[in-house]
Amino acid sequence: MIPALALFCAFFAPVGHAKDQSAAETATLPAKLHHRLLLVLPFDNRTGQANLDWIGEAVSEIFNQRLGASRFDIISRDDRHYALEHLGLPRNFEPSRATAIRLAQTLDADDVIVGFYTMQANNLHVSAQLLDVNALRLSQPLLQDGPLDHMLDVLDSLAWQAARGVDPKFPLPESSFHAASTNLRLNGFENYIRGILEAEPAERIRHLKIAVAENPTYSPAWLALGMAYFSEQQFDASAAALGHMRKNDRAALEAEFYRGLAFFYTGHYDEAEEAFAFVAGQLPLPEVVNDQGVAASRRGHDGGALFQEAINGDPHDPDYDFNLAIALARRGDTRNALAANGEALKLRPQDSEAIALETMLRQPTPPAVVPANVQPKTGQRDAENGNGAQGRSLPLERIKRSYNDASFRQAASEMEEMEAQQLATLPPEQQAAMLSKSGKAYLGRGLMLEAEREFQLALAANNNEADAHAGLAEIRRRNGDNVQARAEAQTSIKLRPTAEAWLTLARLDRTEHHLPAAREDVTHALQVEPANSDARGLQQALTPLATPPPASPAPQP
Repeated sequence: MIPALALFCAFFAPVGHAKDQSAAETATLPAKLHHRLLLVLPFDNRTGQANLDWIGEAVSEIFNQRLGASRFDIISRDDRHYALEHLGLPRNFEPSRATAIRLAQTLDADDVIVGFYTMQANNLHVSAQLLDVNALRLSQPLLQDGPLDHMLDVLDSLAWQAARGVDPKFPLPESSFHAASTNLRLNGFENYIRGILEAEPAERIRHLKIAVAENPTYSPAWLALGMAYFSEQQFDASAAALGHMRKNDRAALEAEFYRGLAFFYTGHYDEAEEAFAFVAGQLPLPEVVNDQGVAASRRGHDGGALFQEAINGDPHDPDYDFNLAIALARRGDTRNALAANGEALKLRPQDSEAIALETMLRQPTPPAVVPANVQPKTGQRDAENGNGAQGRSLPLERIKRSYNDASFRQAASEMEEMEAQQLATLPPEQQAAMLSKSGKAYLGRGLMLEAEREFQLALAANNNEADAHAGLAEIRRRNGDNVQARAEAQTSIKLRPTAEAWLTLARLDRTEHHLPAAREDVTHALQVEPANSDARGLQQALTPLATPPPASPAPQP
């Protein structure tokens, strides 16, 4: 938090802050909307009420979520904590002007968002400013206020203002930011923030359990709860909590990695291998591929190919060579096992387990090979002691226990950059079609900001992309902007009739009680796509119930 924001204002000349971006740059679609790193610091509590300290972190969380979903390059809360520790400062440290700049420089941030909040009666007033770290320039304040019980609306509006402050051409409307909080209950969000700030494990878990009960579809709370259980070695509870994350969630890779470890530590090696394989299938980082191989080995399968893949990805980690040596020894390939173990010892000469394995493999009689799946399950000891190879003919392979968030994000960013570069080589019409397809996928997952971002970029490449207009029509309908939804749907149909656009019109007409028009819209949708299940379902819902025949008169006596 920034207790001396006024010093920023006195030290830096207020200027408007934005990075110019040409239409050509917009059309070539970088993986991120900007290549400038943004750091959002918790806002300073100037209410005089200590029980409202949590709002400072809430501002940072909402900004990170909204701006990150809109293609801005955001520095995570974990990275912020890493920088504080690197500077020898506690996580709850309130930086001065100079320390805030040092923090930003440690993280290579180009821009920092700072601010404070006050209270009058029950009204929350929030002020934010954008600091250009390299130019040492501070923007004019961005202001937003509203009732405390509508805090999410206040923060969504301010986050949108910040997006426009960084990029005056930012294409998403303010309503899209508000829509992202539609199903988020404030009490649950407050408990989520209090949970991630809480130092005492039992209290952290208590707050996070309330958070997921209040907001059962809010994935950040499930991830935080799963990690809280994991830190306390409550691995069954951790796996269950992390299992609530959808596989297509933006944090699914981190969740599945730790879910795999939780399964591994409780001896559920098949579920562990499946979780690691899911992560490796999208981002095949060495530590993940290694863990997939270790879980496979525990099931009695040969993990050698996976260990070799991990070595190829990171030839400087001796654990991967050590694991490969064990896999080769289990095959009976002593010569190559010795070679792999020799590589491990080159990298870590004092590795006592690798030294013992070297001695074992050089014995005239090779060691008895006991498949890992018939050895007693290591379960909790795997979590506590690493390998626990005593009394076994061969030691157990080594699992990697830490999720390198920076590596994951770097790999993901590189993949996005490659995809963007490939996309930029296509003609505008093909760019727009690919982006519309991506937008539809996001829309199907309920990620409205990400979906709108893709549709807007598609229209920047080709304003005649019918699918993009149809996608925006459905987003506007879900956001409650029926006028714009109808206009976008009609534009889409004029360009090229699609079932999606007709269905959006049908839902709008149904909401507005124009049932004959809604039924006609559905008929048009089925003419375009006769097998469309959504259209058939809506057609059935709009079909009037048949009037029952009149009852026969009772027979006369």
